[in-house]
Amino acid sequence: MGACAICARAGIANEGVHWSYGGKNGPEHWGALDGANAACSAGAQQSPLNLTGAIKADIPQIGIDWKAGGGTVVNNGHTIQIDVPEGSTLARGGKTYDLLQFHFHAPSEHLVEGKTFPMEVHFVHKNRESGALGVLGVFMTPGAKNETFAGLAAVFPTQTGGKALVGDVDPNSLLPASLGYWSYEGSLTTPPCSEIVDWMVAREPLQVDASDIEKFTALYPMNARPALAPNRRFILTTS
Repeated sequence: MGACAICARAGIANEGVHWSYGGKNGPEHWGALDGANAACSAGAQQSPLNLTGAIKADIPQIGIDWKAGGGTVVNNGHTIQIDVPEGSTLARGGKTYDLLQFHFHAPSEHLVEGKTFPMEVHFVHKNRESGALGVLGVFMTPGAKNETFAGLAAVFPTQTGGKALVGDVDPNSLLPASLGYWSYEGSLTTPPCSEIVDWMVAREPLQVDASDIEKFTALYPMNARPALAPNRRFILTTS
């Protein structure tokens, strides 16, 4: 966290050194681009994972208390990110995390039994006491129109650094009907790849209109880090 001040807020990117999803600055080279990114290559608890061999367990339920309100839609050069006002939280197992932002990946970064999904949204939270991040991932598949995602897709800034203000965003409407989930300890999926993330990935995907997925992939056709080795980590799942 200390190596990347913006990560405490954004939770996704080290902006000090140019990195990308392909070529000489792609994921296999992230660890060599900057000393602050050492965990990208040397870390033992990296994300994302192929969610396979999960152990059914009595893990805590996720408690969502997200508020609808304004937000800022940002094209940061790696994804579309929505910064949200303070006041929304996620609680699990006696820990409470503040929602900072959510952003999108295409295709999904996590896999399920080797299967990928068209998109994945990450809701990035931070625990005030420990500084750890709690990230909830939700897979996105083509299907029924989701009004909230459609409203965001309509104003996606097309240029890097572009911003758009939205007056009424309800992140709750980007959740699936049920919140059974997989859980494991991992990292940021972008530089500096800090291993400070309590990962929760919803088992049920969210349906959104295919045309809205295309609005994202027109900007970012591939912004997913490949799945990494679990390295003896346990993946738990709700029974």
